[in-house]
Amino acid sequence: MRKNESENRNFGRKINLANSARLAFSLAAAAVFAFSLASCNKTGKTASSSSSASSSGADSSAVKSAGEKSQNAKAAQKIKVAHTNYYVPYDFVDENGNSDGFEVAVLKEVDKLLPDYEFEYYPTSDDDLLIGILQGKYDVGTKGVWRTAEREKKYIFPKNPIGASVIGIVIRADTADKIHDLPSFAKFSGKLVPIGAQNAQYTVIDEYNKEHPDAKINLIAGDTFSAAASDGYVWVNEGRYDALVDIKLTFQNKVLKEGAPYAQFKDKLAYVPYKGIPTWPLFNKKNQAFADAYDVAIKTLKDNGTVSRLAIQYFGEDVSALLE
Repeated sequence: MRKNESENRNFGRKINLANSARLAFSLAAAAVFAFSLASCNKTGKTASSSSSASSSGADSSAVKSAGEKSQNAKAAQKIKVAHTNYYVPYDFVDENGNSDGFEVAVLKEVDKLLPDYEFEYYPTSDDDLLIGILQGKYDVGTKGVWRTAEREKKYIFPKNPIGASVIGIVIRADTADKIHDLPSFAKFSGKLVPIGAQNAQYTVIDEYNKEHPDAKINLIAGDTFSAAASDGYVWVNEGRYDALVDIKLTFQNKVLKEGAPYAQFKDKLAYVPYKGIPTWPLFNKKNQAFADAYDVAIKTLKDNGTVSRLAIQYFGEDVSALLE
């Protein structure tokens, strides 16, 4: 009996030991599995984080790039461009109140080529334009300006003009068979309507006289800046003088155009072209770097045909081709 009880107790201990061993094995296996799972999860999380970090870095890079562009745009130097508000087709304000004209259109193309600058346009009067550039109110201005020694003292002239205008003389139609250029006019009489000494037209005729000492025109300095703006057409028509120095476009607008102020002389006066005169933008004296940048841009626009295309669009002809 005791033997049997002892054997039963030993048998129970063996079972308990076996159960304990199985439990220990199970726990160990579970621990290994859990560790493996944790490792897998940890590995997966790191890859995800790395991917997320990479994505985040790319986004940051894109934002930075956009930010840099924005900063560059903000850093662009504002350029105040003054232009006359009436001088069609050089510089004017259109029916919608926008700055327009050949020179304005050229400057808008220049602006596209200069990312370091941003142009703003200010239509204004002749006096405000000239004084404003001189005093720094404006950085640059256009008004079909001709180059003179007096202006060179006040403004920066770039190396390259922006366009051109055609200058010549207005004569009576009944003398057109005798006058066909400046030398023939000098031979006919040389009696020219006086020109204001500060007018660039005075310089044109003065230079002509120096180049043609044997065919000089009677050049007289007038009391006003421009006799053509007052009674020049009347004086020529009356025979008081035989010619008036004038810009071709001005003659067309004041005499030939329908409704022009001197349209009554349309069949009595004629125009004889002399040559093309460069027109220039005027820069404030402190803006040499900007003037240099303009020169690079305007040369590109001339070389690729943009200036010629705009000239034909606004003038009906490539006036720049008339320059010597």
